[in-house]
Amino acid sequence: MDKEYLELKKWLEETADEPLEEMDAFFDARIAGYEEHMSPWREHYEWMARQIFTEWSGDGNMKRLLDIGCGSGLELDRIFEKFPNLHVTGVDLSTAMLRKLSEKHRERNLELVQADYFTYPLGENCYDAAVSFETLHHFTMEKKKEVFTRLYHCLKPGGIYLECDYIADTQEIEDLLFAECDRRRKRDGIPPETFVHFDTPLTLEHEMQAMQESGFEQVELIDCLDGTPMIRAVKQ
Repeated sequence: MDKEYLELKKWLEETADEPLEEMDAFFDARIAGYEEHMSPWREHYEWMARQIFTEWSGDGNMKRLLDIGCGSGLELDRIFEKFPNLHVTGVDLSTAMLRKLSEKHRERNLELVQADYFTYPLGENCYDAAVSFETLHHFTMEKKKEVFTRLYHCLKPGGIYLECDYIADTQEIEDLLFAECDRRRKRDGIPPETFVHFDTPLTLEHEMQAMQESGFEQVELIDCLDGTPMIRAVKQ
C-alpha cells in the first residue's frame, strides 16, 4: 500500500502542471483510439454481461436496461450478444462516443441521450436493471449519492444496479486524489459544478456506503477481477 501511494504521489507531481480537461471535450477528442485504449478491460465487459445473464437466467424477462456514462458501448457490445432484443437507454455527455455507439448497433432497440446523467430525467420504476462501467470514479461521495438515489427510483421493484469501476485502495489515496483535483481546479479557475476528467475514486467502503445511503436495501460486492470490484445493489 505504501508503495502504491508513493508511486501515485510521484506521478501526480510529474503531471502537476497539466491542465484539466472538461469531461465531454476529453472523450470527444479521443474517440479515434478509445476502444483500443480500453481493450485491457475486455474481460470485465464480458464479466458484466455474464452477471446480467445470470440474474435473469436468459429467460427474456429483462426488457429495459439503463446504461449511464455508456460511452461507445463496450459493455453493451457484450450485453447485446446475450440479450439481442433488449431495450437500452444510454446516457452520455460525449457526442462522438454516442455516434460511435449508434453506428455499431443500428439494428438494436437503442435510445441514446446526450445529457448529464445527474440531471437528465431517468423516470420512476421503469427499468429492470441499470449499469455503469468506469464512469463514476470522477465524483465525490455526495455527487454519487445524487445519482445513486436517481438510479434507485428509476428501477422497478426487484431491479438491480451493477457497477464495475476502480476504487481507491486506501483512505490516503482517496484523500490525495481529491486534494490534487481541488488544487488543479483552483489553479485553472474551474468551478466545482463543471465536470473534469480527473480520477477521484472512493474506497470500496465509501462506494458501497453511498449506495446504501441512497436507498438500496441490499448492496454487495460480487467479486473482484484483477483488483477491480463489481458491486450489485438491489431495489427491493
